[in-house]
Parts: sequence; structure tokens; C-alpha cells
Amino acid sequence: MGKLKVLHLDTNHPLLLEQLKALRFKNYEDYNSSREKIEKKIHKYDGIVIRSRFTLDRPFLEKASKLKFIARVGAGLENIDTRYAREREIFLAAAPEGNRNAVGEHALGMLLSLFNKLNKAHREIQQGIWDREGNRGLELEGKTVGIVGYGNTGKAFAKKLAGFDTEVICYDIIGGVGDSNARQVGIMELQQRTDVLSLHVPQTPETTGMINEEFINGFQKPFWFLNTARGKCVNTRDLVSALESGKILGAGLDVLEYEKTSFEDMFSEEQLPEAFHYLMKAENVILSPHVAGWTVESKEKLAQTIVDKIKAEFC
Repeated sequence: MGKLKVLHLDTNHPLLLEQLKALRFKNYEDYNSSREKIEKKIHKYDGIVIRSRFTLDRPFLEKASKLKFIARVGAGLENIDTRYAREREIFLAAAPEGNRNAVGEHALGMLLSLFNKLNKAHREIQQGIWDREGNRGLELEGKTVGIVGYGNTGKAFAKKLAGFDTEVICYDIIGGVGDSNARQVGIMELQQRTDVLSLHVPQTPETTGMINEEFINGFQKPFWFLNTARGKCVNTRDLVSALESGKILGAGLDVLEYEKTSFEDMFSEEQLPEAFHYLMKAENVILSPHVAGWTVESKEKLAQTIVDKIKAEFC
């Protein structure tokens, strides 16, 4: 099937346009028009390529009468009404394979930085403070790392940990996902043994707000927390309360509850939430602007993954 019209709503690696053209798809680009303007012409296109510019909800998709596929150049499909799309038999393609290695490396980097107080030490030296004892670190050896969500990025993180003398356990709602890098356990064992908890779940109604006071207090000992998944999976106020009490020893957060759905801006409100003020000032917290999967290499891998999936389905 050739000469399908594809509307690109976000910029991506140029190979995506080039290879689709070589496969006889007709590319159309619109990176600036409002959602309303896009809705008026979406009926002309057979495919959509998007990152996170806006939500493709049912009212939008109802106007896309010719649509055969939606390709999201990212790990998840949370900005798409997948239920309605599947009812319409619209092919859905995401690319979690494309940035899993980048996310795994970023999570490990955050963890090592937290354990060795690298950000704190760097800031102090910039101020002329030479405090060796105050920056005494921890070692990963002998620790138990618990991974919640053992899909593409969870497995990539576990693979990185294989070079350390750690025990890695994983918890997932799907059974039988454990492998040589992580032993799958139930929620009780996860909460009994974990020293470091790393979140790798998609954003769904079930995972939204899952890291809350009740979940945190179920852990038998204080632990370190990493989130390179989705910000809205964490109740930030409850996270801050746990940091204040010492139940959570430190946190590495690449994503925040307050991000807009486009992930391009942090807040939907003008005023910074009080909990975020705490995170910005805390010495045992590392923040990054949703860039765990945002590497030079992953940009190409994400685009290539999408092309390969479209090609397999339509060519």
C-alpha cells in the first residue's frame, strides 16, 4: 500500500521523513497550527506522526475519517484515545524500544549521583566549601534494587545494574516477565526488601498517583526513589512528606506531576506548587527536565523504530 498521506505534527529525526518518502508515503508537515486548524483538515490524511504536541482524543479522531495509523515517536500512547482508535481499527505505533537504553543509563546516573552526593559536592566547591566528611557516599554493592514495571525501560535499567553487586527484583502486573537480570516478586516482597525503588510504568488510570502515602508507608525500611516514567504516577505532596520524614532517603526525578501533557513546559499554572519548592531546594533530590530518553542516539532510534513498524504494517 503506497502513497498514503501522512501528517507530521512534531519535528523528529529527518530519517523519518526521508524513509517514509522512499516507501512512497506522501509527507505533510504542520508544526505550528493550532489544534482547531488541524482538526479542519485532518480528514485528508491516512496517518499521523506525533510526539506529545496535543491529545488525540475521541472528538479529534472522529474528524480523522480516513485515518489508518497513528505513530507516536515516544515510549507511550497516553496522549491518544487508544480505546476509540482500536475500535476504528487504527494501527497504533509507539517506540519504547527506541529510548529504553537512554532511560536505563539516565536512571543509573541519577542513582550514582545521589549515592555519591555529586550535585551537592559540586555546588559546595563552587562556593569554596571543601567538605569531605559531609560528602561521604554510599556504595551500590549489597543493596536491593526494586523495579516497578518490567517492560522496555525497566529491563534496560536492570541490564545496567548487572555490572554491580546488587540484587535486582521486579514487580509487574503481568506475570512471567522476570529474566536473568531481575527476579520477579510480589508486592509484599518488593516492599520488604527494597533499598532503591525505580519506577518504569506507563501512565494509565491504574498507575496515576500510585506512588502515594499508603504505597510508600508499605515499605519496611527507608529507601531511595527514582522516577524516569511519568510524573503523574507520583503524588508529589506525599513524596515530599516521605522525604521530610526520612522514609524516602533521596529522589532522582526526571519527570514531574506538574508537567503539561506536551512535556514541553513544566506547569499548567503560573504559581509554583509548594511541594516543588521543596524539591528544588532539597540536597538529596536530583531533578532533570524529562530528558532521560532524550539523547542524540535515541532521537534516531525512535524515528527508525517508527518507520520500521509502519513499514511492517503497510508495505
